[in-house]
Amino acid sequence: MTRKAEKKAEKKAGKDAAKESKDAVKRARTAVGVAKVVGPAVVPVLTPYAARAAGVARETYDRYRARQLGVPVTRLGEFTGRGAALHARIAGVADGLADLRKAQRATADDQAFADQAQGTLEQLTASVRAAERMPAARRKAAHRAVAGELERLESQLLHRLGI
Repeated sequence: MTRKAEKKAEKKAGKDAAKESKDAVKRARTAVGVAKVVGPAVVPVLTPYAARAAGVARETYDRYRARQLGVPVTRLGEFTGRGAALHARIAGVADGLADLRKAQRATADDQAFADQAQGTLEQLTASVRAAERMPAARRKAAHRAVAGELERLESQLLHRLGI
């Protein structure tokens, strides 16, 4: 191919690219114009579907979060923040202590344990709430300490319940 033919081909390619660019701009302007005309008519139609989709997504996330924390969806609002999982565990132990107190075979020692453990749970709850406002490193250390104490209480409770 000669030098003259190469220049001619380059010039033609440049013109084609410019034409394609102008066509893309024209199509974009047309799309915006159509959206301005059709948009106000479509939005009222799509709004109920969008609201329903948002509701379904929120319900699905709430069920996931409740399952993750091990609580019913109805009680999910009680357990928020970074210490939500610990609050849920504390509530579970408190429910277990109530079951221990109501058990027919509960001894005076079991009642004394339940009373002592209830006091400990109140202190742990206060610790988790206080840790919410701590810097990350201190909060994590406090949460680890609370988790260790909860493990100890849970194992004692399960032993007393015969599980």
